[in-house]
Amino acid sequence: MTAGSESVLDLLPMVFADPGEALARARALLGSRPSPLHASVAHQVIGIWQRDFGDLRLALRHLRRARDLAARAESAEREADVLATLGVALVHAGRTRQGLAAFERGVARGTGHTRARVRYRRAYVWWVLGRHREALEDVRRAVGVLRQADDVIWTARALTLRATVHLALGAVERADADFTAAEALWDTTGQEHDKADAVESRGLAAFRRGDVPAALRLLDEAEERYAKLGTPTFMLNIRRCEVLMAAGLAPEALAEADAAITELDRLGGQSTRKAELLLAAARAARLADDPHTAIARAAEAVRLFGGQRRAWWAAHARLVLLEARAATGGRSGRLVANAAAVARQLAAFGSPAAPEAALLAGRIALALGRPAEAERHLAVAARSRRGGPPLARMTGWAAQALRARAAGSGRGVLEACRRGLDVLDDHRMTLGASELRARATAQGAELAALAQQAALASGSPRRLLVWSERWRATVLSAPPTRPPADPALLSGLTAFREIAARAQEARQDGHPVPALEREQRRLEREIRSRTLHLRGEAPGGGDRFAPARLLERLGDGYLVELAVLDGRVHVLLCGQGRVRRFEAGRLAEAVTEAEHVQAGLRRLAHPGAAARLPLVEAAGRRLEELLLGPAARHLGSGPVVVVPPGSLHRVPWALLPSLRERVLSVSPSAGSWLRARETAPPPVGRPVLVRGPGLATGGAEVPELAGRYGTATVLEGGAAHVSRVLRELDGAALAHIAAHGTFRADSPLFSSLTMADGPLIVHDFERLDRSPYRIILSCCDTARFASVGADELLGLVTALLPLGTAGVVACSAPVNDEAVVPLMLALHKGIGAGLSLAEALRDARAAVSGDATHQATGWAFSAFGAA
Repeated sequence: MTAGSESVLDLLPMVFADPGEALARARALLGSRPSPLHASVAHQVIGIWQRDFGDLRLALRHLRRARDLAARAESAEREADVLATLGVALVHAGRTRQGLAAFERGVARGTGHTRARVRYRRAYVWWVLGRHREALEDVRRAVGVLRQADDVIWTARALTLRATVHLALGAVERADADFTAAEALWDTTGQEHDKADAVESRGLAAFRRGDVPAALRLLDEAEERYAKLGTPTFMLNIRRCEVLMAAGLAPEALAEADAAITELDRLGGQSTRKAELLLAAARAARLADDPHTAIARAAEAVRLFGGQRRAWWAAHARLVLLEARAATGGRSGRLVANAAAVARQLAAFGSPAAPEAALLAGRIALALGRPAEAERHLAVAARSRRGGPPLARMTGWAAQALRARAAGSGRGVLEACRRGLDVLDDHRMTLGASELRARATAQGAELAALAQQAALASGSPRRLLVWSERWRATVLSAPPTRPPADPALLSGLTAFREIAARAQEARQDGHPVPALEREQRRLEREIRSRTLHLRGEAPGGGDRFAPARLLERLGDGYLVELAVLDGRVHVLLCGQGRVRRFEAGRLAEAVTEAEHVQAGLRRLAHPGAAARLPLVEAAGRRLEELLLGPAARHLGSGPVVVVPPGSLHRVPWALLPSLRERVLSVSPSAGSWLRARETAPPPVGRPVLVRGPGLATGGAEVPELAGRYGTATVLEGGAAHVSRVLRELDGAALAHIAAHGTFRADSPLFSSLTMADGPLIVHDFERLDRSPYRIILSCCDTARFASVGADELLGLVTALLPLGTAGVVACSAPVNDEAVVPLMLALHKGIGAGLSLAEALRDARAAVSGDATHQATGWAFSAFGAA
C-alpha cells in the first residue's frame, strides 16, 4: 500500500464504516514496509478492531506499538490520537488508572481539533466509569471545537455520547434532542457501524421514554446492521437485556446475558463489558426469581467494578446483590444500613435507581419491626411516584403504600395501590403484543398483594373482589393490537408452517430432524420478534370491573372467584345480590392434588385403567375441600361460574362433587365472564367444521355433524389449510375444530392446532377481525395455558376470548379419542336445541356411557366464557 498520509488516515474512519475491510487494509499496509507514521495508523486500526470486536490483549499490544511509532515519527498530534485510543482500551481492560494517565498525556500532546477528539474519547471513558458530570464537561468542550472544524463524523459521535450520558441521568428530552441532531449528521456519512450504533442508541432512548415496542424494534434493527458488518454486539446485548426485563421477559434476558458473557470470554474481550453483562445477568436472575444466581453474578460484578474504579456501576451492582440477599430471606440491621448507604450513593450519582434502594431499606426495616427507620427510607423512595418513567413511579407508589400500611391507614394503602396500578395500566396498554401485556403485570404484583391484604383486613368481601379483579386476567380486558399486513411476518408464518410440517412428517418416519428444528426455532424467533414490536392502541387500562353489574348479570346463578392471600385460598361467592367470603385450604396442597388428578385422567384415557376411577373421584373430593371449603354448601341449584387463579387452571372443575351435575363454566376473571356475557352473537351464519389430519378417529364426529347441520362449511383434507380455515373462522357464529392440539409451555403463543399445511398457532388467531362467537376444540390439551405475569394465562383459549369469542369448549388433559366422538355429538345436540355451551356440556356428560373412560373424558372438557 503506497498511498499518501491522507489516504492512510482514511483507514481510521473506515474501521467504523466497514470494520472487516479496514482490518484487511491495515494488515496489508504493514506488509508493505511503511514509514513509522503510516505503521502507527495501521497498528491503531488493528488495535481498535481488536479492542471493540476481538481480543483486548492483542488490542493493547497493537496500540502500544502504534504509540511508540507515533513518537518515533515525532508527530505530537498522531501520538495524542493513539494515546486516546489506548486510554479507552486500558479502561476496558480494567486498568483504569493507566487509562486515565494516557488521556492526560493525550490532552497535553494534542492541540485544537485533535485535542477535541481526545476529550470526546475521555468523555466516553468517564461515561463507562459512571462519572457523568466529568463526561458532560469533556464532551461539551469537544462538541464546540468539532463543529467549528466541520468534523461531521466526530461531532455526530460526540452528540450521541452526550445523549447517552443524559439518559443515564434521566434527562430524556435532552437526550432526544442530541440523538436527533446526531442522526441528521449520520445520514450524510457512510459510517455504517456508527449508524448501527445510532439506531441502538435510539432504541435505548425509546425505552427510557417507556416505549418498549419501539425499543425492541430499534434494537433488532441495530442487530441486523451489526450482523451485516460481522461485528459482535455486547453493548446491544446489555441494552436489550434491560428492555427484556422491563417487558417481563427476565428469563430471556438472563439467557442472553449469560450467552454474551461466554462469547466475550471466548474472544478475550473487554473486562468492562463483562462486568456490565454480569450486572445485567444479576438483575435478570433476580426478576426471574432465581436469587442464588443473582447473588453469584452480582458479587462478581461488584468485584470487577471495584477493580476497574467504577463506583457508579459498583453501586448499582451492590443494589442488586442486596435485593437478591433479601429475596432469600435475609433480614438484618446490617442489610438495612447497606441498602440505605447504596441509596445515598446512587442519589449522589443522580441515578434513577436510588428510589429502589431506599424502598429496599424501608421494606427490610418494616419486616424487622423498625417503623420509624422504615418511614425515613420509604419517604425518600415515595418521592419518585410523582415523575419519571413508569417503573420508577410504581416504585414510589409501592413505597407510599407501605408507608400507609405502617401508619394503619387501609384507605391510604388502597389509594397508593390504585395509583400505582394505574401507572402500570398506562404502560401495559402501550404494548401491542398480548404476551408483553401479560408478562408486564408481574411488575404490579407487590401493589396488588398489598391492596388485597388491605381489602381483606377491611372485612368487606366486595372490596376484596374488586381488588382480586384489579390484577386478574388484565390482558383479556382489551384485544391485542392486530398485526399489520406485514409481508415479512406473513412470509415468516408461511415458512414456519412448512418447516414445522416437514419436521413432523420426518419424525413420524423415524428420521432425525436437527436442521429442520434449528430452522423452525429461527423462524419462531423472527415471528415473535415482529409481534413484540407492535405498539398498543387502546386507551386506558380496559374496562373497570363493577360488582353491581356482575351480580345483576348472574341472575339465579353464582360466580365463585378464588383469591389467594399468603398461600391460602379465599372463596368469594357472588350471587343473589351479595358477595360472601369463605376460607378454604392451602394453595400448595391444592396444586399438588390437581397434579394427582391430571395423572389419573391421563391413565383413564387408556383402556384397562377403570380401577383408577375411585382414586380420581376421591382426589376430586379432596380438591373440593381445599378449593371451595364451606362455600360448596351455599351454591344453590343454579349455574356456577368458577374463576380460578392461574396456578389452578388445569383443575377439571366438573370432577368436584358439588359441581358435577350442574351447569358449569370457567373464566379467567369475573370481568372476562361479564364481557363474554354481554358479547352479541353475529348475524346467523353457517357453522364451520374443520377436520385436521392424523386423528386416531379421523375426526369421526365431523361427517355426522355436517349431515346434521346441513349448510355447514366443512374443511377437511387439503381444504383444511391455514389460510382457508382462518378465512372461514373470521366472524363465524359456531366453529368446531377436530385437530391435534399441541401446547408449548416454553412459548405458549406457538401452541397450535394441526392443519393440512402445518400448525395453526395463536399468532394466527390474533390476525382475525373477530374470532368465532362459539368455538369447540375437540382434541387434547387445547385448554392448557402458561401462567405468566401476575395472574395471567397465555394459550389458545385466552387468545380467543378478547377477540370476540364468547364461549369455548376445550380440554385440559389427554383424553381417549374414541370417547370424545359421542361426547361431541351429544354436545352439539344440546347446542342445536338452543342450550348454552355450559348447559350442553352438562347434558352431554350425562348422556354418554357411564364407564370410566367416558366419565374421565367428560370431566376433562370445560366450557369457558358465557355463550
